[in-house]
Amino acid sequence: MNLTWNQFEVLVRIERAQDKKYTQRELAKALDVSLGVINRTLQELCTMELIQTIASGHYQVSLKGYEWLEPHRVKRAIFLAAGFGSRLVPITLNTPKPLILVHGKRLIETLLDAVLDAGIEDITIVRGYLGEQFDVLLKKYPTIKFIENPRYNEANNISSAVLVKDLLANAYVLESDLLLYHSEVIRKYEYTSNYLGMKVDRTDDWCFHTNKKGMITKLSVGGENCHHMFGISYWNKEDAVQMATDIETVYQMPGGKEKYWDEVALRECMDHYQIMVKPVHKGDIIEIDTFNELKQIDPIYKA
Repeated sequence: MNLTWNQFEVLVRIERAQDKKYTQRELAKALDVSLGVINRTLQELCTMELIQTIASGHYQVSLKGYEWLEPHRVKRAIFLAAGFGSRLVPITLNTPKPLILVHGKRLIETLLDAVLDAGIEDITIVRGYLGEQFDVLLKKYPTIKFIENPRYNEANNISSAVLVKDLLANAYVLESDLLLYHSEVIRKYEYTSNYLGMKVDRTDDWCFHTNKKGMITKLSVGGENCHHMFGISYWNKEDAVQMATDIETVYQMPGGKEKYWDEVALRECMDHYQIMVKPVHKGDIIEIDTFNELKQIDPIYKA
């Protein structure tokens, strides 16, 4: 028997904060479902003996609950960090974009800290431009493994993803130049393959269009009533096996080296996958695309 999405999300939220009491209203708001759905889901989890009620509003995951969560455990995190970051010139002339300091902390560190907080210790960084500078991370994160991408300057980030195509099972893949404010978007467990997306009325940036079940049906640049795309995704074992084949095929096709790696599953081979949007909210995560945006976020760069 498998967990439903609602059962999984409630179970994961309880597991993440075992000492916290949750009202049904808080759970309903957090998961954007009705009180009735939450009440029913909690009853189901109790009946299935996956959670135990300690006190009113205070639940604990049982040993059986952990056993049911285990197939959904995230095993590794892969960071794509090989690119130049041309739109952040002049700051990237001497520093790779993921290593830029924002309020005294490197961009990639906001992601690395969240990954470690979620208990994910298998970390690989694909590096290219000024790659040796990433060694500075080893002092704080000594278990990091590096993969070199010698083609970063002649191909898009698909060239980095090809190098890790056999490591994607139960893995997060993260663009390394995102500023993460809400670390809990990175979790110990994930239900199925997904991309982070923020619901917006309109955007000129990369975005997802979805069906009523939250599955991505289209990837576009600009759209209305869609989800703004963030470059953090999770891949279950089945999709990872498929991706290992598809990404090599797309990479070798004419024009393939100029594609973003996300286009493999969300455009070129879309019929091979069912990928959900994992909702995030304004302020959870920020993309810094230009030097002007960097100056607005951290005034130190205005000097």
